[in-house]
Amino acid sequence: MAIPMVAPDALVVDLADVSDRDNLRVGGKACKLGELVRNGLPIPPGFVVTTTSFDAYLRGTPVGEIIRKELESLEPDRAESVETASAAIRKAFQETPYPPDLERTLKETYLNFAKRQKVRYCAVRSSATAEDLADASFAGLQETYLNVSTPDDVLANIRRCWGSLYTPRVMVYRRRKGISHADVKLAVLVQKMVNSSVSGIMFTADPNTGEKHTIIEAGWGLGELIVGGEVTPDHYVIDPQGPRIVLKNISKQSVMLIREEGGGNRRVEVASDRQQAPKLSDAEILRLTSLGRHIEAHYRRPMDIEWCLEDGELFVVQARPITTGGAAEAKPSKTTSPEGRKMETSTHAKESSTGPAKILVRGLGASPGMAEAKVRRLSGVADMDQLRPGEVLVTSMTMPDMVPAMSRAAAIVTDEGGMTCHAAIVSRELGVPCVVGTREGTKVLHDGMEVTVDGKAGIVYEGLVSGGAHAAAPARAPTASAGVSHHVPATATKIYVNVSIPEKAKEYSELPVQGVGLFRIEFLFTSYVRTHPMALIKEGKGKELVDRLAAGIERVCEAFNPRPVIIRTSDFKTNEYRGMPGGAPYEPEENNPMIGWRGCSRYVSPQYREAFLLELEAIQQVRSVRGFRNAHVMLPFVRNTQELELIERMMEQKGLLRGPDFKLYLMAEVPSIVFRAQEFSEYCDGFSIGSNDLTQLVMGADRDSDILGKMGYFDERDPAVLKAVEMLIQGAHEKGRTVGICGQAPSVYPEFTEFLVRHGIDTISLNADTVIPTTRTIASAEQKILMERARRGS
Repeated sequence: MAIPMVAPDALVVDLADVSDRDNLRVGGKACKLGELVRNGLPIPPGFVVTTTSFDAYLRGTPVGEIIRKELESLEPDRAESVETASAAIRKAFQETPYPPDLERTLKETYLNFAKRQKVRYCAVRSSATAEDLADASFAGLQETYLNVSTPDDVLANIRRCWGSLYTPRVMVYRRRKGISHADVKLAVLVQKMVNSSVSGIMFTADPNTGEKHTIIEAGWGLGELIVGGEVTPDHYVIDPQGPRIVLKNISKQSVMLIREEGGGNRRVEVASDRQQAPKLSDAEILRLTSLGRHIEAHYRRPMDIEWCLEDGELFVVQARPITTGGAAEAKPSKTTSPEGRKMETSTHAKESSTGPAKILVRGLGASPGMAEAKVRRLSGVADMDQLRPGEVLVTSMTMPDMVPAMSRAAAIVTDEGGMTCHAAIVSRELGVPCVVGTREGTKVLHDGMEVTVDGKAGIVYEGLVSGGAHAAAPARAPTASAGVSHHVPATATKIYVNVSIPEKAKEYSELPVQGVGLFRIEFLFTSYVRTHPMALIKEGKGKELVDRLAAGIERVCEAFNPRPVIIRTSDFKTNEYRGMPGGAPYEPEENNPMIGWRGCSRYVSPQYREAFLLELEAIQQVRSVRGFRNAHVMLPFVRNTQELELIERMMEQKGLLRGPDFKLYLMAEVPSIVFRAQEFSEYCDGFSIGSNDLTQLVMGADRDSDILGKMGYFDERDPAVLKAVEMLIQGAHEKGRTVGICGQAPSVYPEFTEFLVRHGIDTISLNADTVIPTTRTIASAEQKILMERARRGS
């Protein structure tokens, strides 16, 4: 029997009478939930204010004409125009009352619903006709209001939901997706509010890799803290064959969100006996899994599901297609020459066609791979244009503003530097073979000389060892879509990727990662801006600076959306800034710039404050105008809380306020942040360990010193460094803050990775080329720990 559709003239309709065929009347969220109600799934009861009511309101008030005029005069490429139109339209919705007949219908419907369902509090939720589509999830873009308790507040929030159809970010997102403003309408779903004791998210397939296992995350209380990333939830992985639980990672939770009597929410401390207890029993996990499979079977596609638990009863409050899934499995790509031959790397001496190849210089292998090409020796930034695509770049030490040239190189060789120097980090990101710390590369290697660079062994050979078979093109990072023969296991530890160069973001977004844990914004200054920011400001080009930075940030955020992108604000040292065009008048000469005027101390200085404010403005423009709410901020080289108080006010000045959809993280590089972790926790949502700087400051070992590196002084595995990491994780977790790491160590030392997992690290952010192998290492460590616990009977 055919399911009747919602009548075209219906102003309101019961959620139980809605199906998937009613999208144009009730919007994406409501039609999916109504479909699930019809299929017997546990959905909180509710009713829908249809798009017919939306149309009636526009016809019966001046608001429809205001919208038409604002959209006619809109200049969509100008941020100011979008913001002006948005503000005028939303103000009209908020201030214009309903036509009397419509107001009477809505109020009577709510009162009858509240009496019938014994509703004390309800949720008022936007449901747009272009929402929750398979290729365009508008998740979180339109408004939702929770714990609403009076008829007047319900009606006021319905109008606010309608107005949220025209926020700048929604307007920009629609334009990017090719959806006309005129084609979209908004229904509003009013549901009984569930007072959640436990809530969370379930994916019926891995959202990163597409693997067919169910992932459930669960936390105490209402779900906003989980969605906002403010607490680390329990993480469960379920094999659907059985089904059986294959991984349980129980996270400590010290704070939760509960409903406030009289409306609103408040944070409370979790009882001590529950902080480390599992949020779900095995039976509840399997019940949830069954619900997820039921929903997936109905829609015939992997689903992203929000759920909650009240008095032992499970409810589904949202279901939408997963829009970020990758291939089922992944394998590393093979680096090939233009002729298609596989490039292999060996630590043994190479054989040329005429016998053993001659070693010209040795150093540290900083980025794996091989390349055969002619040498181009550069003395500094001024020589960059001399480098032709496919040549071997040889220099004393690379600087940030040399990135454009580095991206053209077949390989990179430097005299100075260690495994964490600029050349090493950027080469790994680019997938370019690199040897650092050769000491005499610029003396031995001359322009036009044909060489073979082995980036794994750290050796440069004379001549084209394989006769040109390794004429390297930059290697792509192994991605989840690169093949299907290598399994990428699920982990309870969240895996992120490090990004420096926006042009690589689309490629890296295919990796099985949950977001960007470190986006180094200073590379935008060298590639997009190319002038010292204070020099631009003096020339009256502050807006140009903002627009260029925003363009680069947007490129990364768009590639990963809706996965989070954590943007580390600029962390240039004075010697690096002096080398920029226009930089010399603004930068002092310091004897030790590595521990000099950098990071947060620069932001709060009168000499640089204006430039940092423009940096914040660019980030806010990407979030509010261009619509990418996945952009978050991380501050580098934090020394004390006084500077954080000043920076907090600067961020508020630019509209960047911490909340459910905007997070502020601190780099843990200076030991003071370790010793005072609980105090610093009051100013942030989490920490990210910069293992390179933390190690050099704990050990007193210059991270760029090839001598100390070879002698073993610079080592993240030193007991003092491990103790610092342990102290930070413990202190942060006691305050409910997350801790991640974005340094090189986890991909180099498996024992260090196991140490991090054992001590409860929440996230690990990796260079792209190490994501897949290191994910396997992390999964192995987690499995080892679980087996040990099982043997102990704990």
